[in-house]
Amino acid sequence: MCWFVYIAKAKTGRYYTGIATDPDKRIIKHNSGKGSRFAIEQGPFELVYISKKFQGKSEARKREIQIKGWSREKKLKLISGVWK
Repeated sequence: MCWFVYIAKAKTGRYYTGIATDPDKRIIKHNSGKGSRFAIEQGPFELVYISKKFQGKSEARKREIQIKGWSREKKLKLISGVWK
């Protein structure tokens, strides 16, 4: 099963980073009020970034944790394609 790291922008302008096998479906779930507390409080969301495929959940999770540790500026560079 392939996994993806995704970044979604909330209506508040904040960014949410997560992992999913189907990021589009996950955003629909977030926007329906299901998911993390942050997602429920900050939604609705717009999907702004999807990573390359990861072959395992653990690899995707490592990348998710790495991105979550980044500054907003660095995340914006990733979203815009300037940062790989």
